[in-house]
Amino acid sequence: MRDAGDVFRIVGMILLGVFVFAIGVPLVLKVAGITLGIISLLIGLAVLLIKVAVVLAIGYLILVGIRALLR
Repeated sequence: MRDAGDVFRIVGMILLGVFVFAIGVPLVLKVAGITLGIISLLIGLAVLLIKVAVVLAIGYLILVGIRALLR
């Protein structure tokens, strides 16, 4: 009977491994995809913020240049 317990334990470990590969791996990959989507969204927002800052800086330099020419 002790051997039967070991067999059940081994079969249980195999079934747990199959469950992890069938359910856990796709779930982890989906969560990783969502995480990568959030990171790419944040990077896109950072790039947009840099572009706005550059446009504002160029506009300010033009304004200061015009002001200096009028003096």
